[in-house]
Amino acid sequence: MACKFGSSGLAPEGSQFDTRHYDTKMNELLQSDGQEFFTSYDEVYDSFDAMGLQENLLRGIYAYGFEKPSAIQQRGIVPFCKGLDVIQQAQSGTGKTATFCSGILQQLDYGLTQCQALVLAPTRELAQQIEKVMRALGDYLGVKVHACVGGTSVREDQRILSAGVHVVVGTPEALEITRKFMNKPVRILVKRDELTLEGIKQFYVNVEKEEWKLETLCDLYETLAITQSVIFVNTRRKVDWLTDKMRSRDHTVSATHGDMDQNTRDIIMREFRSGSSRVLITTDLLARGIDVQQVSLVINYDLPTQPENYLHRIGRSGRFGRKGVSINFLTKDDERMLQDIQKFYNVVIEELPSNVADLL
Repeated sequence: MACKFGSSGLAPEGSQFDTRHYDTKMNELLQSDGQEFFTSYDEVYDSFDAMGLQENLLRGIYAYGFEKPSAIQQRGIVPFCKGLDVIQQAQSGTGKTATFCSGILQQLDYGLTQCQALVLAPTRELAQQIEKVMRALGDYLGVKVHACVGGTSVREDQRILSAGVHVVVGTPEALEITRKFMNKPVRILVKRDELTLEGIKQFYVNVEKEEWKLETLCDLYETLAITQSVIFVNTRRKVDWLTDKMRSRDHTVSATHGDMDQNTRDIIMREFRSGSSRVLITTDLLARGIDVQQVSLVINYDLPTQPENYLHRIGRSGRFGRKGVSINFLTKDDERMLQDIQKFYNVVIEELPSNVADLL
């Protein structure tokens, strides 16, 4: 099953990001002050209409709810459409998925029902979210897309792929894709200190001891009017423990983690996206696959073990510029990690104010 798009890129000659200088340039970019965007591609498009996209792709973009391209879309869609290799980095919830999906959809030959594009994702949930976006944007083009992920029927995958699809989304264990396959890629990057999400108000609550977290959590849910929220813990066992504790106190919650079979996880996520379930307890494994516009609150019951995961967690609220709040439970053992997170993202996380209800 061959793919049309892969290692062959048409990056501009003299790119400032050749292989020898990659690490040096990346370090300069991420550590220096300066422009919000650094890109080896200079064209910026203020509207989708100006990008030269197919009419039926534009119909899909507007039907999906986009009106004006986000900053990453203004810079990232056209390089994809021109067949350049592209690396893009930007805040969660700013439209990266729609950027590369649009670029792929623009290039497909819809008269040829063969795999022409392969999309790789780190988690099953993110792969399925990409499939959903690709199908929605390509609705008027007649795109055929399928996600091949673990925990589903291999026989069903084989049947669908044999019938023919244009795009396959998959979840490999690990891939050094940028170094092995890309040819002088166009890179569209945001400095790390810009990756903290301006629309998210971030706070901490001093709970002192681990055993006091549960009471604090229940107090929050009894006093705040919350549309939808996500609670992150660090282990699968703790997901089950906290779910039982919350339910025993008459709180309606859902839970999902990697030990559950794929069908169960899909049902739970479907209920959460539809709004029939309003509180989701989960782990870092699923952080990137949660794309629910109505999430207004993220609670880090446990702080993440790595600063990088903090962004993926709190990015579940405030999607696409909406208002959101992140609350971090802090024991004495967590103080060092909170300092590391603030330093990593160049932010100050303040103590939770008494008027937090006004922020949601």
